[in-house]
Amino acid sequence: MPSTYNVDQPIDNTPYVNQSLETFSKMFGGATAVDGTGAWVSEDDQLVKEKVTIVYSFAEDLDKKSINAVVAYAKSLKEDMKQSAISLEVDGKMYFIE
Repeated sequence: MPSTYNVDQPIDNTPYVNQSLETFSKMFGGATAVDGTGAWVSEDDQLVKEKVTIVYSFAEDLDKKSINAVVAYAKSLKEDMKQSAISLEVDGKMYFIE
């Protein structure tokens, strides 16, 4: 979860983290949140850094229905938080939900 709304407005992401923990726990039986720092290069070639919270779950049986549900959830977070993209990792591969 980013710690900004609409790219540059700082927010408390706690409600989004809690919602994600609950959603993934219901889907996969549990979830973990870890604080970190995210960074990317903006369109004007500037380094942008922000605090992030990574929320993840391990899934024994990850079928297409589960993946589609997670992608739909990521899309809703992207819209709610006014982000240009949300990253999603599945089986060690990174995807950007744009």
